[in-house]
Amino acid sequence: MSIFEYNGSAVVAMVGKNCFAIASDRRLGVQLQTVATDFQRVFKIHDKLYIGLSGLATDAQTLYQRLVFRHKLYQLREERDMKPQTFASLVSALLYERRFGPYFCQPVIAGLGEDNEPFICTMDCIGAKELAKDFVVSGTASESLYGACESMYKPNMEPEELFETISQALLSSVDRDCLSGWGGYVMVVTPTEVQERVLKARMD
Repeated sequence: MSIFEYNGSAVVAMVGKNCFAIASDRRLGVQLQTVATDFQRVFKIHDKLYIGLSGLATDAQTLYQRLVFRHKLYQLREERDMKPQTFASLVSALLYERRFGPYFCQPVIAGLGEDNEPFICTMDCIGAKELAKDFVVSGTASESLYGACESMYKPNMEPEELFETISQALLSSVDRDCLSGWGGYVMVVTPTEVQERVLKARMD
């Protein structure tokens, strides 16, 4: 078993019309044993920027703390919030400087940039960025997430339709992966509000 599959995870981000959604499952496991069913994998950096960290849970929490520290320093120096593109470069640099003993995480970054243009990207554990205009996925359920998102996604969705689409994609994907599941968290972020919802799913 790969170290990335040790805790199990499923993270997906999707773009809508001047909005984006980011979702994750809630299971924390140790291989096939479930330890917690309310684990948080999507973290807030600021009101319009979120990061989902799949992979090894301990590294995800450590990496999040380091990113919050770096972002607060940026806020103090620049007196503004970081743009999503800048933050993606920061995460990439942070991962790459640890490339010989990497954080076993695959981040998914989603945010609203200038003119509320949605931005999403993912990267591997040493910071190689992959940008997308529609959706990005990571975690143990990523293969089934790709299939579900490919079939369900359509461009310029309104926030409510985007929520339905990402929720159905997440729920149908984690049912096909025994290392992730037990419900989901979904954040739908628009220029004026953030909707956070919890999904119920099969508890097995």
